[in-house]
Amino acid sequence: MLARPASPAARLIPAIDTADPARAAALAAALAPCCGALKLGLELFAAEGPSAVRAVAPEASVFLDLKLHDIPNTVAGAVRSLLPLRPAMLTLHAGGGPAMLAAAREAAEKAGPARPILLAVTVLTSLDAASLAMTGVAGGPVQQVLRLARLALEAGADGLVCSPREVAPIRDAFGTLPLLVVPGVRPEGSAAGDQARTATPAEAVAAGADWIVVGRPITGAADPAAAARAIAASLAPGLAP
Repeated sequence: MLARPASPAARLIPAIDTADPARAAALAAALAPCCGALKLGLELFAAEGPSAVRAVAPEASVFLDLKLHDIPNTVAGAVRSLLPLRPAMLTLHAGGGPAMLAAAREAAEKAGPARPILLAVTVLTSLDAASLAMTGVAGGPVQQVLRLARLALEAGADGLVCSPREVAPIRDAFGTLPLLVVPGVRPEGSAAGDQARTATPAEAVAAGADWIVVGRPITGAADPAAAARAIAASLAPGLAP
C-alpha cells in the first residue's frame, strides 16, 4: 500500500476532473512530478472507462475516487473489477454501511500487499449543516462525520475522506492511525466554488491531514505545475517541495 507521505509534495493530490482524456493526460504528465498521487474520478471514468486510468497515469499513484455505494455483493464485485487498474487509493461511501465496507475490504485483500488503501467518504465537502439536515441528518457535519468514521474504521476501512473542518475532531477521537485524505482545500484567496467546508492547505495539514486534495486552483491555473509546487511549498515554509 501507499505509505504515509514523508515530504510536502507527497502530501498533495491534484484532482484531475475532466472528461477529456487528452486534457487529463496532459495534466497528469505535468503534475505527477509535483505530487504524491493523482486523483481521477467519476467524470473521466464515466466518459472513458478503465482504459482512461491506464492511459492517463500509467506510472503515477492513482487515487481512484469513484465513491462506490451499493449493496455489499455489488461493491465487492466492483472492487474486484478495479483491482487490475492497481489504484493506490479507492473510495467508498461510509453510508453504505458496515457490511458493504467489510465486503469491499475482503475483495481488496485479493490483491495482497499491493491492495489499494480503502477510504470511506464521510460527509461530502459540498454539504453544510443546513444541506445535511435536509437529508434527514441532524446535529451537523462534525457529529455525522464522527459517527460514520467509527462505523467505517470498525468495518475495515484504512482511512477516511473528510473536510478540513473535521480533521482535528477525527484525530481527537481516533488518534493517528486512520489515514486522512482531505478535499475542500483552497489556497488563500481562491474561490470556494461548490465547497462548503474549506481550509487552506497549511491549515488542513496542521490539523492532521495526511494528504490534501486540490482541484481547480491547480488545474485551472495558467501553469498547473507551478501552482502545485507553490501549494506544496506552503505546507513547509522554507523547505523545497
